Amino acid sequence: MRGADTFTESLFTMRHLDDFVPADHPLRVIRIMVNKALQKMDDLFAQMYAADIKGGRPSIAPEKLLRAMLIQVLYSVRSERQLMEQTQYNLLFRWFIGLAMDDAVWVPTVFSKNRERLIEHDAVIEFFNQIVQQAQEQELLSGEHFSVDGTLIQAWAGHKSFVRKDRQGDDDTDAGNFKGQKRSNDTHESTTDADARLYRKGKTASELRFMGHTLTDNRHGLVVSAVVTQADGYAEREAAKAMINDARQALPGDEPITITLGADKGYDAKEFIEALQAMNVLPHVAQNKSGRQSAVPDRIAGSEGYAISQQKRKLIEQGFGWAKMIGSIRQVMVRGLQKVDQLFVLNMAAYNLTRMRTLGQVRLQGASGV
Repeated sequence: MRGADTFTESLFTMRHLDDFVPADHPLRVIRIMVNKALQKMDDLFAQMYAADIKGGRPSIAPEKLLRAMLIQVLYSVRSERQLMEQTQYNLLFRWFIGLAMDDAVWVPTVFSKNRERLIEHDAVIEFFNQIVQQAQEQELLSGEHFSVDGTLIQAWAGHKSFVRKDRQGDDDTDAGNFKGQKRSNDTHESTTDADARLYRKGKTASELRFMGHTLTDNRHGLVVSAVVTQADGYAEREAAKAMINDARQALPGDEPITITLGADKGYDAKEFIEALQAMNVLPHVAQNKSGRQSAVPDRIAGSEGYAISQQKRKLIEQGFGWAKMIGSIRQVMVRGLQKVDQLFVLNMAAYNLTRMRTLGQVRLQGASGV
């Protein structure tokens, strides 16, 4: 018998938000890891809001704010305005963030303003560190063998904003007519984002960009360090030295441990190789012998560990690819080096969460003999 096309809404419902989320939904495992990290950040959150203790309107709970920012990355939501709109009717989003069915969704401008406080106190970086700590506790990291690489991030600024520094503020109607003009970062600057730099790499066109860098652990390709710098020809190697040095110092115990660092041919420079060796890091950098002599010793390049590092270092591209296809770093919608850095780190934390969830499922299947 054909059913009637009617709509009758109940006055009350006795179901919980949790009832609408499938038991095997991927976000369930991710939310457990996220909440564990946020609990460890309670002291930081208390310091952030200590100045408001005298009273005033309650702000957005930082835990809910961070979970909402993660949802935006995980589900490729283009803007905060669209995130607020979708949270209004998406029960899955409400459940993950921690909003009840009848809770009011925040105004986009209020959400953006509260997000600034997280950036000021490096809460996103601390959240990333907590996720890495969980990976360590789950024995998903080797802690000894790493890879490094960088990727270009398109700034939220166009060519027409890139004008001469000595003419900024003028009513320059010809600012967009830059064809045939010689422009460089020394003489020009973007009026939209002063931290962005005009940069090209390989066969790519010159664009206003930042450069994102990650250090990954070779066991499963999880990101253990991430940072954004201004784009230039030295940024990749300088960031790599800083990240591997931090990773080396974070190793427990006083026993000397052999650390390796894999990288592509762009890192094959004498100064970089010598810096790694001075830090007792084996340079498993791809040799560049195109019309030159490689700085990587042949005895290292001929070792078995070197071959493994060259194979494992390709895992680092998965994080960049995920963050550009699913995440929000192909072209960032924030301005300023600090904000771009925080967004990049948040994307890498989200990538780690999805990867750790998958690795956890593989372990369960292996344990059950599936």
